[in-house]
Amino acid sequence: MTVTLDGESLTIDKLVDVARNKHQVEVTKEAWQRIESCRKMLEKKIKGHETMYGVTTGIGEFSEVTLTPEQIKEFQKLLVYSHAAGIGEPMEIEVVRGAMCGRINVHSKGHSGGRRKVTEYLAESLNHGLTPVVCEKGSVGACGDLAPMSQIALALMGEGEMFVNGKITESKAALKSIGLKPLELEARDGLAIINGSNVLTALAAIILHDSQKWIKLHDITAAMTLEALMANMKPYDKRIHVLRGFQGAQKVSENLNLITTDSEILFSGKKKVQDAYSMRSTPQVAGTLRDAVEFAIRQVETELNGVGDNPIFLTDEKEVLTGANFQGTPVALPMEMIGTGLSMVAVISERRMNRLTNPALSVGLPPFLTKKPGLNSGMMLAQYTADALIAETRILSHPAANQSIPAAADQEDFVSMGLTTSQKVKKILDNCYGVLAIEMMAAAQALDLRGKNMGKGTSAAHKVVRKYVDFLDDDRPLYKDNNRMVELLKTDEIIDAVENVLGKELN
Repeated sequence: MTVTLDGESLTIDKLVDVARNKHQVEVTKEAWQRIESCRKMLEKKIKGHETMYGVTTGIGEFSEVTLTPEQIKEFQKLLVYSHAAGIGEPMEIEVVRGAMCGRINVHSKGHSGGRRKVTEYLAESLNHGLTPVVCEKGSVGACGDLAPMSQIALALMGEGEMFVNGKITESKAALKSIGLKPLELEARDGLAIINGSNVLTALAAIILHDSQKWIKLHDITAAMTLEALMANMKPYDKRIHVLRGFQGAQKVSENLNLITTDSEILFSGKKKVQDAYSMRSTPQVAGTLRDAVEFAIRQVETELNGVGDNPIFLTDEKEVLTGANFQGTPVALPMEMIGTGLSMVAVISERRMNRLTNPALSVGLPPFLTKKPGLNSGMMLAQYTADALIAETRILSHPAANQSIPAAADQEDFVSMGLTTSQKVKKILDNCYGVLAIEMMAAAQALDLRGKNMGKGTSAAHKVVRKYVDFLDDDRPLYKDNNRMVELLKTDEIIDAVENVLGKELN
């Protein structure tokens, strides 16, 4: 399949298709025309000896230094050299591919001033599976992701490295394998590649895509736990949440009721007048994360289709505007909220799991969900693991977006730290998958111990879990089960099974 890039319609799902699923990209005819028209305007201004930031001047603290005509082309190469100053292990291939896709879409707006050839090299590399090797650390999120984007530019110049079929290869050889010579940069070309927050935005987009899956899995898991704890279901009546007005809570409550439809366990026996907060607050807490994700998606998709560059070239007006559209804060701040929200919902997940294993709170379930307590410890230590993951997510929830450290001799004296934000939210999400996996295994164990018919959706989820993780009779090492469950959750198998039996998609 092919994703069409026109500067206007790039969504998170489309970016993930390119980044993760290796879909091809194509640029529309209209976008190519905009790119070429902008370039013609820029070249005319260069011939007219106009002063333009990053084209006929240095950058950052050197923005007041005017370049000679002979220096303009050489400057772009040296700019990439000097800014390819990252450190650490290579970034994941999907993040780099996502950044390249986003950068092509910025160029498609027709305000970046680079030559058409620059955009073509980005597209050709994507379409042939060549991914520049980019160090994971070094960006402060303004002026964009300069260090990692410079390694992308360096690779296109044949002077860095690329992943080809999962192996690191010299860029010059990789380019030659698809019939391309190393890209020779001309005026503006280097800065047109590097001057945007494309890496942090691509990673944010991937996280939000995966968070939406995690949110559905959370509701399935919560429904299994509520059923196993024989919850009073009145707090999940959608009318309660309609009266307050928050959309996320309404969606969660609707899911919980739908998933537990026809449960013999849930709708038999005496109920408490009120269950604990970790049970009856689930729609409000998890719903808040849903609302935050919706906001973050709007911000990220606005950025994906915006003019993230500096300077900006206005073809019709024949003007050059210098500003700060590379600033990563519009994505960084919402992603801080997502990191905190994920951590928050993981906490309530662990608290529900605790109620399943604690005989004083589990409504008749055996201690730690084992039939032979004392001889066996059951899922006692699984909670320890969840607690360790929770502790780390809390630490990672400390904000990075307000941690600006001045750069470039105080010319760039406020930066977003947006890549740091996105990277730590990725770690938070990974931990949240672990916490949820442990709760789902505990809920499946508890439902087995109840020995009655489960709800439609919970039964479907339970059957999938049992394909991969056996009932815990006598104690066994649980690390394999834990890791197997995480891998299962990262597929669509449980969600598909539940939605198929319900005959509709979950919210």
